[in-house]
Amino acid sequence: MAAFMSNQLDFIFFFYGLAFILLGFTCFAIARSSMGTTRAAWGMLAGFGFVHGLGEWLDLSALIVGDSPAFAEMRTAVMALSFVLLLDFARSLAIGWGLRVPGRWIHVLPVTCVVLVGVAYGLTPAHIVARYAIGLTGALAASLVFAWQASAASGAAKRFAVFASAGFLLYAVAAGIVVPAAPFWPANVVNYRSFSSVTGLPVQLVRGLLACWLSFSIWGIFCQQIAADISSARYTAYVRRHLTWTLVAMAAILLCGWTLTEYLGGIYRRNVQQEARADIDLLASRLAGEMATVEGMVKALAGSPSVLPLLKGADVRDEAAARATLDLDVASSGAKQGYLLNAAGVVVAASNGRAMIAGVPDRSAASYFRTSLAGKAGYQFVYDAATGALDYYASYPIREPDGTVVGVAVLTRSLDTFETDLRQFDRPYFFADPQGVVVMTNRPAARLRHLWPVAAGGRSPPSPIVRGFAKLSERPMLEKEVVDGSWTNVDNDRNYVRRRFVGQTQWSLVILKPTHEIFVSRFLGIVITLLVTIMALIYMLGRGRWVQDEIETGNRIRLQQQAIELGLRASTDPLTGLYNRLMLDKTLADEIARSDRYRTPLSLILFDVDNFKRINDSYGHPVGDKVLVQLSRFVPNLLRKNDFLARWGGEEFLMVVPGTSGSMAFQAADKLRDAISHVVFGEVGSVTCSFGVAEYEAGESAAELIARADGALYRAKANGRNQVVLAPQPGMSQAAPVSVDSL
Repeated sequence: MAAFMSNQLDFIFFFYGLAFILLGFTCFAIARSSMGTTRAAWGMLAGFGFVHGLGEWLDLSALIVGDSPAFAEMRTAVMALSFVLLLDFARSLAIGWGLRVPGRWIHVLPVTCVVLVGVAYGLTPAHIVARYAIGLTGALAASLVFAWQASAASGAAKRFAVFASAGFLLYAVAAGIVVPAAPFWPANVVNYRSFSSVTGLPVQLVRGLLACWLSFSIWGIFCQQIAADISSARYTAYVRRHLTWTLVAMAAILLCGWTLTEYLGGIYRRNVQQEARADIDLLASRLAGEMATVEGMVKALAGSPSVLPLLKGADVRDEAAARATLDLDVASSGAKQGYLLNAAGVVVAASNGRAMIAGVPDRSAASYFRTSLAGKAGYQFVYDAATGALDYYASYPIREPDGTVVGVAVLTRSLDTFETDLRQFDRPYFFADPQGVVVMTNRPAARLRHLWPVAAGGRSPPSPIVRGFAKLSERPMLEKEVVDGSWTNVDNDRNYVRRRFVGQTQWSLVILKPTHEIFVSRFLGIVITLLVTIMALIYMLGRGRWVQDEIETGNRIRLQQQAIELGLRASTDPLTGLYNRLMLDKTLADEIARSDRYRTPLSLILFDVDNFKRINDSYGHPVGDKVLVQLSRFVPNLLRKNDFLARWGGEEFLMVVPGTSGSMAFQAADKLRDAISHVVFGEVGSVTCSFGVAEYEAGESAAELIARADGALYRAKANGRNQVVLAPQPGMSQAAPVSVDSL
């Protein structure tokens, strides 16, 4: 599991950063809808989410394109800044709730501590102290303020606040206690490596999951606040569905994105494996070719008839023949040297007449000699620490006709040409002894360095030629002995490793294939996932806003309709639907003001149903009401658009006719009177109406104008009903009756 997760670090860092950026956007939305110190507090938490998410994406960049000391320092500073914002969120929110907390000067102490540790001890201790001093404190403080909020909330908002508090408490452990490994307590006990070994998960994945937990918990708090403000059961139900579907959609997008990323990385991974296999096959065959030539020639040398007499004390002629054969085989095989050893390991002949190395009288201790003396072919690589040369020794037993081994033939071939040819090899390769010490490579800094650590008590020590010259004080390049075809960290960089044992020895060729390009190919999947996530979030947030606006608009329209209905009820007559006296008073006042302002005529027509009491007495009040309703629906059809009709009370109706003189109003009233007399009112039959008309006189009050119209109506009644009477203007003596013919 740990090996699999280590291959997914790029997507994990992407997910980690995305989760905190989502937290930032959520808190930013809350800040926009808040006021005062609460707004500032949520703004700080939004800043924490944005900055911390950006920091994780910077870690992703370092993983893909490589790291540097300056870049690492910048990432540590960004991380520390995000934790300061988290700590200030808790401080600001506590201030908004009226709690007494220190000012922002409180942040100076931990930040100064981090800087001093960085200057004195380096970047990694500073990184760890930043997590202990600021990250742990900030996350615990945030957990406390959400717990405080939960105690004051109720219902779903309380549950979400509890979730947020628990999330920050767990984040305090994952981000403030689990730190990079360091040689001091507690970082040497609780660190990334120990966490991964216990859980099988990288801590970055756990932090990302906690960030998602926090994002949706805080989003839930925000949605519950909106639902409370809107007070809509529909919106509350929508919030529940929206949260559920958002979680499902985000999980599906991230899962599909990871699958796509893994697929794209798999394509490059297979290419890497094929290229690495071709490379190791090429190197191994190249080296095997040189070894095979020597091995074949030493076997032929040992079986040559001219060699055996030399070991048995031959004459000068036989010795010359044997030396000629030895020189020929050395030249043919490309060997650096060849010699013959007797059964005691003493050199009896050397190529070109050269003697053995001074101070080494025999080769009886050499492993290749002992192997061949036992009747087998011997093979051995020998590294000369003084010259840095690596030679390959091939030996073969020299036998009597009866099969008795009486000596050993040896050919030595230098691998300098092989090393020279491979210096331009573009990928790192290493030729290591059985203990993993590099004796040949195209990376000079790795020469004489251990590739992997030597297991205590489980391996033989390096050979006497190599012992003391390997850079044993340096950390091995690999964490453990390499297995062919594995993905492993080499000096903290991910590589694909191929290993091939050489010939019959335990020496091995190792090549490395850096995998930065794999992250580049996987990065395409990450970018696609990010774009799909952004589009999905835009849709979900947009739909949420659309539903909220729709509900708020519906509520607003409903309130407006209720207001209109209440206004109509206050200004209309419930029986006829005509305007009542309240609306009449306002309209008449407005028309009088307009008449005074523009000096235009204004008249008033007051009429009622003749003998209406007799109708009620004869047919009942319901029938009388029907007559009034039918009349109120008929009369508006004969009026102008700007004429105003209202029920004055009982069976009386009043019309305001602007822009009309008294005589014109009289004519209009008489036409209306005649039209009404021809209408059939159900079982009552025809009815008549009497009209009183009055023209407004400048300076006259509304009450005086109505009184004159009412007086004219009274006279119409007195004169026999079904008549129209025009009231005299103020100041005039009693007016004579007016008829239509006289106008």
